Amino acid sequence: MTRSPSKPGFAARPAAPDDWVRDTDKSSKRDSGIAAYTARLTIDITPDLRGRIKIEAFRRGVTVADMLRALLGREFPDGNGADQ
Repeated sequence: MTRSPSKPGFAARPAAPDDWVRDTDKSSKRDSGIAAYTARLTIDITPDLRGRIKIEAFRRGVTVADMLRALLGREFPDGNGADQ
């Protein structure tokens, strides 16, 4: 009986977390035309809050993603005035 080759771990910890977070690997960019947004953020919210967010985005005529990017950009400015 032959032994299957050992598999590497699912993910290794980055040696330099700051460099890893700021990595701009071109392969991770989507073809959506928004090259500046390369990271995905997942949060847990209640179904009620999700519904309110979706309704408000619809009322404003924007996508939920665009509305939340703007909100997060206002709350967490980059410090040099070049937010977008």
